[in-house]
Parts: sequence; structure tokens; C-alpha cells
Amino acid sequence: MIGSGTFSLTTPPLFAALAPARNVLIAGAGGGFDVYAGLPLALALWRSGVQVHLANLSFSELVLLDRDSWAAENVAVVTPDSASTDWYFPERTLARWLADQDLPSTVYAFPPLGVERLRAGYRHLIDQLEIDAVVLVDGGTDILLRGDESNLGTPVEDITSLAAVAGLDVAVKLVTCLGFGIDAHDGVNHVEVLENLAALDRDGGYLGALSIPGASREAELYRDAVAHAQAATPERPTIVHGQIAAATRGDFGDVQFTRRTSGSTLFVNPLMAMYFTVDLDKLAARCLYLDRLENTWGRRQVTGRIEKFRAEISPRIPRVYPH
Repeated sequence: MIGSGTFSLTTPPLFAALAPARNVLIAGAGGGFDVYAGLPLALALWRSGVQVHLANLSFSELVLLDRDSWAAENVAVVTPDSASTDWYFPERTLARWLADQDLPSTVYAFPPLGVERLRAGYRHLIDQLEIDAVVLVDGGTDILLRGDESNLGTPVEDITSLAAVAGLDVAVKLVTCLGFGIDAHDGVNHVEVLENLAALDRDGGYLGALSIPGASREAELYRDAVAHAQAATPERPTIVHGQIAAATRGDFGDVQFTRRTSGSTLFVNPLMAMYFTVDLDKLAARCLYLDRLENTWGRRQVTGRIEKFRAEISPRIPRVYPH
């Protein structure tokens, strides 16, 4: 719980909140390459001597892994040598890059599930690894939406992850987002994101924004990891991290790097290279439909309950950023 006077300007609140932790789980909340959003943070923590474990909600065909690759039901252990015929496997791609850097190279992966089964997977990792801090990472910021916004972007996986971890007893639970503005492609109004951050700040749940210096070791290694991922997945390179990596280089505007964005006008800018961090429990408390997702077993249930909630409300009227 974040209290008044807990933080100081001299120490980034993200790192102040994690200072007591010795075993940190950094987990991609929204699937795909989301775990890469936690890589700069993981690199900084590893460098300071903290034990860091990586996990991701996966869009890969994890069923193709053999039995020995599973730590528990719905918890896959992905290593550089994991055997799978799936060409889209961000977790293994990341594991191979980590091994090339002589860094811990296990990446845990969860199938896309409902809240109850995903929570059980997290609980297993937390118990087995003696985790004392969980950081959910989102490539983009739609995990910060509470439900009544004009558009929720792609909320299913993000909010399932949020609900799953909110129900667990862990000393430190945070959400951090990298890639502010990227979700505009999915209809998110970022004035509403800023409004939500202001409300969290009033509640004592906003830990501020932190830039990743472009010339830092963390930024350089992150860019290398993204380039490695792009080369490993040429048919579906990550649009999110391509833009964030460009932002950490100081690129600006319509920076095109893949045919997947042809026909779209990108707006790469320095805000994309900033972590926006909030207290996970306070964020969960503000989500207007989180309670409806309890007892869900599969992804389809989550989708249906979100759609039902949206049909019952009058969303906010979107506003244009005034400057």
C-alpha cells in the first residue's frame, strides 16, 4: 500500500516500491510480445543484484510443447531449447536472446485463460519461486482503462491478468506501461488515460512516469532484443515494440519499419519510451467490471462478460487533447 510521504523526487518511485523485493516476477499482461515491455526494467534490476523472473500470457501454441515443459497445469517453462513447431513463439525468442547475453533465460508462459485458472498459474509461480513482488507490464496503456471509456482497446488479456494478480497475496504488486499512445490504433482516447492516471494520483496509486534514457545500457539492450525478435518473426514483427524501440533512439513521427503498418500514419515520440507505473490493487479497485470476471474459466467467458458490461453503460464522450 502506497502512503503519503513514501516516495522522494531523488529516487524513481518504481524502484523505491521494488527496493524491499528480492525475487521479482515481471509478467507480460496482454499476450504476444508484451513481456518485452518489462525487459528494460528487468535489466536494471538484474544489474542491481535483484533476482528477476520473466513470464508472459502467451498467444503461442503452447500445446505443442512436451510434458516436461510444464511446471504445473497452465504454466509452461520456456527455454532457448524448447521444442515447438510454432513459428510465432515470442517467449522462446526472448529466451534465446537472453541466453546470448548470458542472462537468466527461462521465460514462463501462460495460455490465454479465464481469471481463475490464470490466478492458479500465478499462484504456483509465486509459491515456487518465492516471489515478493509482481510487476505486470503492458505494451501500451489500455490496461489503465476502467471500463467506461469511449473505447477499451484490447482489454481481454490485460484485465484478466490484472484480476488474476489482484486476487493474490503478494507484498508488492505494480502495473507499468510502456508505449504511451500506441493504443490509438485500437481506438483508445489517451485523454481518458491521462484522466485515469490523475484519479489514481489522487488515490495515492500513481507512481509517476520514468523515461528510459536512449543511451543507457537498458535501452541499447532492449533495442537489440527487439531487433532480434523482428528477425526471428519476420512474418509478424511486433509493431508495439518497433515503435517503442524507435522512440528510445530519438526517432519521431511516421517511422515505418514493417509492411504491417503500411497505410497507417505512426506517431513515434518520446512519451513511448516512458514507464507509467501504478499500484496494481488501486488500479484494480477502480476497474468498474473487474468483479464480473471472477469465476471465469476461459477467455471466451471474459470476452462475453466485458461485452455485457459495455452494453449496460453509457461510455464517456471522447475528448481531443487540447494542446
